[in-house]
Parts: sequence; structure tokens; C-alpha cells
Amino acid sequence: MNAALIPAALQRRIRIDHAPAHRYQHTRWSVQQTSCDEAMRGWVGTKHGWRGMKTDGILTQVPNLGGSITRQTARDAVADKLTTLIATGMLRPGDELPGERELAHVLHVSRETVRGAIQILAAKGFIEVSQGSRSRVADVDLSHLPITIASPSAIDRYDLEAVHGARLLVELDVVGQAVDRITQDTLDKLDALLEVQRQVGDDTMRFLICDREFHLAIYRACGNPLLCDFVVDLYGYLMDHRRHAMAMPGATAGSYADHVEIVDALKRRDRVAVVEAFRRHLTHIYETTRDMAAKPVLEERRTVNTTA
Repeated sequence: MNAALIPAALQRRIRIDHAPAHRYQHTRWSVQQTSCDEAMRGWVGTKHGWRGMKTDGILTQVPNLGGSITRQTARDAVADKLTTLIATGMLRPGDELPGERELAHVLHVSRETVRGAIQILAAKGFIEVSQGSRSRVADVDLSHLPITIASPSAIDRYDLEAVHGARLLVELDVVGQAVDRITQDTLDKLDALLEVQRQVGDDTMRFLICDREFHLAIYRACGNPLLCDFVVDLYGYLMDHRRHAMAMPGATAGSYADHVEIVDALKRRDRVAVVEAFRRHLTHIYETTRDMAAKPVLEERRTVNTTA
């Protein structure tokens, strides 16, 4: 395979989030899973060149291609991951990024890869890098960017009841399917993420970064990339309210306890227990997000009553 035939856009942008796998009546090369727990599902070759398709991870093995493309692709993939955190409001303007070592540990990549990703985002103006201090999120609004199927701003147009109902309907089925398909490697990753969550404690931003990786690892285990994409979009709903809710006393501890229960049930391959544990977890998310979303309205009413 001639590397010159691969379009530059495909080399530049390989998404780290799981994406649909398509089958065509053309040559198809398989790519093995990577250390970032992501993999491309396929590239389509035709006599006229290459057809671009949405991909879901980091390219690490394609016949006759050198390692330089692999390293660049990994950096782009992590840059996409960090862009997603900014677009959903998990990382907000002015936030300091976690250190390279910490991000590398959570995202399962090298520090060099994280450093390269930050440089990519700095060149785009998404992150401000200062000598001798932590990198910070720039004053940018990326809510219009699509994460998988839709952008965060598009999902946020729906009311909380609609999104919660969709999560109960679709997400519980997704995690139920994951019970029979989840691998030991994914279970080991979940254990590692639980340990990070335990260590970060009440640090809301760091906890939420780990929380997203935790949820995505389970979603991907279901084996249906379209359903996975859909629940990933739902996961990011009203993230700004969610971040405030997770900053409340005891919120991260409660979420961590939910996660421990979910992983224990996954290890037992107990579908009923996994679904019920996730149902309780989603209910907790719904209740805390509802309460936090209602606070501005209550504050406004208090102000009106005071000035009346």
C-alpha cells in the first residue's frame, strides 16, 4: 500500500472516540487495537484512491507504513480528546490542564504524545502555553463542534427529562450488551481509572476527565459503534451544570461508589446487576443535574422578591 494515496485529512484527523465501522465491496485492511484502547475499523481503497470515512481511534498498524504516521496520529487523536473536553465544557476557559504525566496515565499514552497534542491545540489557539507554568484553556467557544453524531450545543437544546429518558432507554441496553463482550483488558482499564478517581478525590475537573474515560470504556464494549456514539453525545449533556453539581460536597465520592458497584457487577458478568447499578447511577446524575439547573431560576426569583 502506497502511503502517498492516503489523503492528508485522514492522516491529520483520526478521532479517538469510537466510530461506525463500514463495509464496502473494496479492499479492506484490518487494524489491531491500540494502547489507547482505540482502533480504526477499516479504510476503503478503490481504483480511484481512498474514500474518507469517520474513524474511531489511533492508527498503529497498517502494512508498509512507517512509525512516523503512527506517532502523528496518536497526537492528533489525543488533541481531539482534549478538544472534546473543551467543547463539552468539562474544561473551561482559564482552566489549568492536568500535568503531562497525569494526562498520559488517564489516556493511556506517552507523555511525548500528550506534549505533541498540546502543541497542536496551542497552534489552533485552543490552549495557551506559558513558559514555567501550566497550560491553560484559551477563551474559546467550541460548543458548535460535533463530538460524534451531534455537537454539545445541539444536544443541550433538549430538556433534561427528554435526555434522561433517552439515556435510560438506550444506555441501559448498551451497558447490558457490554456485559457479555467486555474484555479483561477493559476491566483492567476500569480498575486503573477507579484508582485514579480515588486518588483525585474532590478535584472535580480531574475526576470528570476520568469519569468520561470510565463511561466510554464501557460503552465501547457493547460492540455497536452507532449506539456508542449516541450515548457518548448524551453523556455530555449540560456538562457545565454537571461540573458544578460534582463540585458539591460528597458528589465525587458518591459517583466513585457507583462506579465501584458497576465494575464489581461487570466482573461477575451479572447483566441484571450491571443494568440496575447503572440505572441508579443515571438517576443520581439526573437528580444532581436537575437540582443544579434549577438554581439559577431560584436565585433569580429570590432577587426579584428582594427588590419588589
